[in-house]
Amino acid sequence: MAIRPDRLRGLYAVTPDWPDTDRLASAVRDAVAGGAALVQYRNKAAVPALRRRQAGVLQAICAAGGVPLIINDDLDIALEIGAAGVHVGRDDAGARAARTRIGAGRLLGVSCYNEIARVGVAVAAGANIVGIGAVFASATKPSAVQAPLALLGDARSRGVAVAAIGGITLGNAPELIRAGADLLAVISDLFDNPDVAARAAAYAELFASMEPLHDQPE
Repeated sequence: MAIRPDRLRGLYAVTPDWPDTDRLASAVRDAVAGGAALVQYRNKAAVPALRRRQAGVLQAICAAGGVPLIINDDLDIALEIGAAGVHVGRDDAGARAARTRIGAGRLLGVSCYNEIARVGVAVAAGANIVGIGAVFASATKPSAVQAPLALLGDARSRGVAVAAIGGITLGNAPELIRAGADLLAVISDLFDNPDVAARAAAYAELFASMEPLHDQPE
């Protein structure tokens, strides 16, 4: 799948830690059908065999829907299943090492938390996407340090796609887009919704209704 990193914009569906693969697959299929721009497979609780199986199932769903799948913190699985890319964080493999392993044709996301210095390091290492957050209090990571919304615009000025994460809902999403977020990484507000497809569609409609900022390279 040919991906233009500078065109990444929209809902970034990040999966919950569900052990039920059928349930997870159904929800991700709905998110893709609803208009998710990107999917990240993240399951910190799963054993390696389950992670590999779930990642493979989600890769098939995302490929069929024309949506890139990013694997959180597992370069081996990302390469094995042919995922669109990988996301690394503070305790994961270094961004530069990850870029070397996945090559130039895949997406690399890097968690930068609330630190603009990390954004510069990530961009220099070849990151396409930087994660900024928590932008709001998050049930997934309740102890996460909150990132100021101004950091979204500062990060975006470095010429990289910016993903806001942490406590995002449809209600607070507009201010994040206005602040500079290209992608909204959402877990609970999407996957805890009784109609995942409708929720994803609502995010897609929101992005369509708001003009993107223009300081990324074309």
